Parts: sequence; structure tokens; C-alpha cells
Amino acid sequence: MIRFLLVLIMLAGTAGAVVAYGDPDQIARASHKVSHIFRAQAASPAPAVQIPRSQGGEFTLRAKINGVTAPMVIDTGATSVVLTWETAKAIGLPLEMLEYDVDLETAGGHTKAARLTLDRLAVGKLVEKSVPALVVQRGQMKTNLLGMSFLDRLESWGVRADTLMLTGYPELQANHRRARTAVD
Repeated sequence: MIRFLLVLIMLAGTAGAVVAYGDPDQIARASHKVSHIFRAQAASPAPAVQIPRSQGGEFTLRAKINGVTAPMVIDTGATSVVLTWETAKAIGLPLEMLEYDVDLETAGGHTKAARLTLDRLAVGKLVEKSVPALVVQRGQMKTNLLGMSFLDRLESWGVRADTLMLTGYPELQANHRRARTAVD
């Protein structure tokens, strides 16, 4: 929303400058570009992903972590994304540099985990960068958890009729770039 307001302010300033110079052709071009930007913003819906409930009752998916596909289970009770040691190794995380100093309660009991930040975590069209995560020690968990450190970044998420809907925020970056081009 802040980006949108900044673009709007920038466009208003540009339009004001054009009007001040009084060039009717410039005014018409600026008006056309502003209209185009607003139509483009209204036409781009928020990215969304639907995940059906598995027969086991869980919402399972395949995410891309730093470009590598990994199976995950949605866990709204997990405060963070949690990776198994095996997945962390498969995606090339620096396991030898990690400190397992975070106490963690899992369905299997108490364990230790290490903090890290994932460069990129993608679930379908939903892509988040610099996602806080934990890695558990080898053999402590069987599956990766997509927890709240990812889900909290979304505009919304919820379950309806055995389908989990994850909805991201509309992409404002592309529109912001178009707005800069329109006034340059």
C-alpha cells in the first residue's frame, strides 16, 4: 500500500509539472500513462495457491527452497518454517556452520534446532525471500514444516471445504517499475 501511495504521489508531482509547463500533448500523454498504470494494477490479481487436504488429513505440498524442490506439510502450530537435516543438506545449506541451540517441541518430543534464513521459499506462485527457518538435527523429524514464518507474510490463508487457500499480496513491483518508466 505504501508503494502504491508513493507511485501516486510521484505521478501527481509529474502531472503538476506538466500542467505548469502547459503543453497539451504532454498532458494527454501523462493522462494516458496514469490511466494505463491504474488499469494494470486493477487487472493483476493477488497470487494464490490451493492445496487439497491429503487422505491423512494434512495439507502437503512441494515447495522450492533456494531453487530445490522439497516436500512440506503446512503446520500453523509451528512458529517457523522447519527443515529436516536431510532437506537442508540436499539444498546445500552450510550444515557444518550451524549451531543447534534452539529448544524445539515437536510431535515426536523435545529436540534442538539451528536458526538460519532461507534466501527464497516458493509455494507455487507465492515467493518469499529471506524467510527465517530452523533446521533440526539429523533424524529428528521426518518431514519439513511450512510454519508461520512463511504464512504470516501472506495476505491471507484459510481452509474451505478440505482445501487450503494461500493468498499473497498483489505484485506491486512490476507496476512500480511501469510507473517509473511512464514518468521518465
